[in-house]
Amino acid sequence: MTTIAFIGSGHIGGTVARLSVAAGYDVVLSNSRGPETLQDLVAELGPKARAATPAEAAAAGDLVVVSIPLRAYRDVPVEPLAGKTVLDTNNYYSQRDGDFPQLDDSSTTSSELLQQHLPASAVVKVFNNIYSEHLKALPRPAGASDRSALPIAGDDAAAKQEASAFLDAIGYDAVDAGPLAEGWRFQPGTPVYGDAYAGDSANFWESPGVPAGAERIRADLDAAKR
Repeated sequence: MTTIAFIGSGHIGGTVARLSVAAGYDVVLSNSRGPETLQDLVAELGPKARAATPAEAAAAGDLVVVSIPLRAYRDVPVEPLAGKTVLDTNNYYSQRDGDFPQLDDSSTTSSELLQQHLPASAVVKVFNNIYSEHLKALPRPAGASDRSALPIAGDDAAAKQEASAFLDAIGYDAVDAGPLAEGWRFQPGTPVYGDAYAGDSANFWESPGVPAGAERIRADLDAAKR
């Protein structure tokens, strides 16, 4: 059974870890504060979970989820991730991360920065457009009429297939938004960011979560404008 490793185990990372364990995966959790700070989450997840350092998690994972503030992306271990698919949940928030001129002028995207930092890995952008409570509430079995979809972007076709298979296993369909350069289509400020899963709620975080299928996600990606 594939091991899913997490570099960052906060709201999104922790939620993906819970979905992973529910789907039968082993998980290795890490954060910047040390394995001892993750013992409550490990205890909640049970025997299929353990905590480690980021470097140990990177080495242990068959598939690795990076879910840390963008400002810390250079701290992601490089060598242990060589040859692996890395799922990037990140978004750029200047008020949190500081200013990145190359993101402000749209000359690159946040996931392309991570890909540049991890030249021997295959980065796939995913999980960045959905509120963690909705991510937890909306998984459905394959073929369900109310199954939601998540957009993905990446430059490696095999890595995107791996990411799509993982999404399927934890209860979601995938919509391919194209290469990493197109990841801006589901970043903050676009139609598919947050609101796609909020129904009629004016503030997506106030909604209990409403399914959004592949057709809705494709339409929102097409409607995105810089």
